[in-house]
Amino acid sequence: MKAQQSCFIGFEQEFEESKAVLFGAPFDGTTSFKPGARFASSAMREDSWAIESYSPYFDKDLEDLNLFDYGDLELPFGDKKTALRIIQEHVQQIIDANKIPIMIGGEHLVSLAPVKALSKKYDDLNIIHFDAHTDLRKDYLGEALSHATVLRRIYDQVGDNKVNQFCIRSGLKEEFEWAKEHTHLEKFTYKTLPDCVKRLENKPVYITIDLDVLDPSVFPGTGTPEPGGIDFHEMLDIINILSKLNNVVGMDVVELSPKFDASGVSTAVACKTLRELVLATIKN
Repeated sequence: MKAQQSCFIGFEQEFEESKAVLFGAPFDGTTSFKPGARFASSAMREDSWAIESYSPYFDKDLEDLNLFDYGDLELPFGDKKTALRIIQEHVQQIIDANKIPIMIGGEHLVSLAPVKALSKKYDDLNIIHFDAHTDLRKDYLGEALSHATVLRRIYDQVGDNKVNQFCIRSGLKEEFEWAKEHTHLEKFTYKTLPDCVKRLENKPVYITIDLDVLDPSVFPGTGTPEPGGIDFHEMLDIINILSKLNNVVGMDVVELSPKFDASGVSTAVACKTLRELVLATIKN
């Protein structure tokens, strides 16, 4: 008799032996449209066993890496500051042990916490961000901490010309205008990603993927669907380009809301996106 698996497929090593540590941040307290992203990490763990640990795209296997799944953090409902503090403290423990944090959100605000922790260790931390939305508002309905403001808060941590945004197709006019002076923002596509990766090849990089970067026809299970996104093959192309990076120090995938796609396809796409991203960027 075999015990039921409760970890993401391939993340079955012990913490001490691991190179990278996966954890869930089940928080969606500032979601502005459809909540439900707090259920993503549990859904992805369960459904990951329907895919393989081996990637035919990269000819690599998660089982050949030392990967550990911590499980989900216990985060308070409605208290975003405490939730962010708990996530940041957890990431600090991971990086203090010289391991790479891999986070499953949750809404996009949770990405702020790993960046805060990592920016203490890496003065030259750079961000590569994929999303449908700019997430550059100064505040949202008077709140500075929101999934609509998260990249602005990340910018506050890392500074000018450290935030690189791709495939953006929605946001306030003011956000796009502000980005012209402070971030590298490419609308709709990722044509300049190879140049970005070449420039950051050996610098510390944090990758954050808001899964609504995918078109709703591919990925309907998200809280703020936005037509006009990329397909899964383009996501694979993006990840292949990211594989040229030599110093990825952390990463996340966020904004899967599994209950909005009863077919389970969105969760499967999220699982494969995470698998490919880890295999492409975690070096032996």
